[in-house]
Amino acid sequence: MTPTQFFKCLSDETRLRCITLLQREGRLCVCELTAALDLSQPKISRHLAFLRQCGMLVDSREGQWVFYRISPDLPDWAQTVLQAALAAASGDGQLHADMQRLKKMGNRPDVAVCC
Repeated sequence: MTPTQFFKCLSDETRLRCITLLQREGRLCVCELTAALDLSQPKISRHLAFLRQCGMLVDSREGQWVFYRISPDLPDWAQTVLQAALAAASGDGQLHADMQRLKKMGNRPDVAVCC
């Protein structure tokens, strides 16, 4: 992945919000991201598919649910940028609001069950 590809992948606010939440939480299912970002499932899924195609995310299916996490194969420089983005977003009201909605979500997934 080149820096140009990397930053193009993050150039959309919704994708950046998804990445920031995933960086913070480790892994999330589509329903959790939908609740946290207060956006429709098709919109979230479209952005997640884009990030997966970019090589920024990997997914895993557990039953009918799909979970996403940051790709462990990202170059070190990209991981460093994502950590810095999370640190910067931690002082941002948007991340705080997203986290509050995520915390309020009922039926958050556990080991094998999701919403």
